[in-house]
Amino acid sequence: MLAVAQFMVVLDVTIVNVALPAIQTDLGFSADSLQWVVNAYTLAFGGLLLLGGRAGDLLGRRRLFVVGLGLFGAASLAGGFAGSSEMLIAVRAIQGVGAALLSPAALALLTVTFPAGRERNIALGVWGALAGIGGTLGVVAGGVLVDSAGWEWIFFVNVPVAIGGIIAAPMFLSESRGTARSFDFTGAVLATGGLLALVYGVIRTDAVGWGSAEVLGLFGAAAILLSAFVYVESRATDPLVPLKLFRVRGLSVSVVALALNGASFLGMFFISALYLQQVHGDSALEAGVHFVPMGIAAIASAVVGAQLVTRLGTRVAYLGGSAVGVVGLLLLSRAGAHAGYATDILPGFVVFGLGLPLVGVANQIAAIAEVPHEDAGAASGVITAAFQVGGALGLALVSTASTSRVGDVLATGASQPEALASGFERGMLVAAGIAVVNLLVGAIRAPHIKPDAALVAEAVAG
Repeated sequence: MLAVAQFMVVLDVTIVNVALPAIQTDLGFSADSLQWVVNAYTLAFGGLLLLGGRAGDLLGRRRLFVVGLGLFGAASLAGGFAGSSEMLIAVRAIQGVGAALLSPAALALLTVTFPAGRERNIALGVWGALAGIGGTLGVVAGGVLVDSAGWEWIFFVNVPVAIGGIIAAPMFLSESRGTARSFDFTGAVLATGGLLALVYGVIRTDAVGWGSAEVLGLFGAAAILLSAFVYVESRATDPLVPLKLFRVRGLSVSVVALALNGASFLGMFFISALYLQQVHGDSALEAGVHFVPMGIAAIASAVVGAQLVTRLGTRVAYLGGSAVGVVGLLLLSRAGAHAGYATDILPGFVVFGLGLPLVGVANQIAAIAEVPHEDAGAASGVITAAFQVGGALGLALVSTASTSRVGDVLATGASQPEALASGFERGMLVAAGIAVVNLLVGAIRAPHIKPDAALVAEAVAG
């Protein structure tokens, strides 16, 4: 039940992407605002994830799991009935809040329900596997639902899962609490507000330019809010993010690495879903099926990556995965208006799919390997939030660069498919640039850690 709930949370990140063209048409989204269908969810999820974990420790993890499921299910129901772009964005943000409450509570309940050793490792393996499969299944399920029933059903499908979890939780789960003493609402508000200002500033650069007063004001507000967040956390007796964790080299590097990994992935995934349907001519289902080889490659790479890390260490896997990811994105950037799937798109998807989990697995392990056991939960929350927040920022950068390029090419008299293909190329090059930065971070700063099997199982699940 816990793993199924997490499966639903992960599924909702990917299932929406193949529905984006249909949502854009029905609700009148602009090219700039469409990314908020994804970003509203990821920002609320990532920005409030640590607060959700803290709330579970204080108020009871089973209680927060049920509350999060209820909120997620209610928002999903409202999403299916959304009649405007503004309503859908608001609903997606509420879904993100629900996910931020239920996800850390579910993982904490899993670790206290199963004793350390073989039983917990099996449970963590199931958790991690379902989360991985959820990303792959999401694009296919989304395609089936959009083509057969309408985009509304990508939201309605969550409702029975949420209801089942709410009914089953009191029967099968015992209540548990942590040792936290306060919520730290101030830290959560400052962090989330700063990140929203930063992402919105990047998005507005397409309309008003990087040097405009509006964009500079948003970036200034982001800097002030995030600086205030660091100050508050440094003085809090029970901080949301213990700043002492960043003195651990493995964790500090992993936060950057996973944020950059999320940035390149969500940016690539967003514009690829649009490209397949608007340029390549796929239906929603065909687009979903065309993503499957990337998902299969990612699942296989995650399994092999866990073994590779135990043999060669985290640094080798991190560098190898980053390099492979760069190659995959560069291959995708070569797909033009008349690209063939098998020759021009599939190789890039598969190569990128092979690289992404290597970076993730290596850095999830490095992040918690040298952290004291009592801080492992906080460390896991920090790196999960980093991936989500980095994904939101990367999506803003990639989508904005792509949209700007489309407008420029259309102004020269090019056809719509040619302009969209040119925008796709620009977006992929920006995503590749982000992956190159990740490779450089790994080459300069990544520690060399060789973990045991138990640590690998715990890190991959978290």
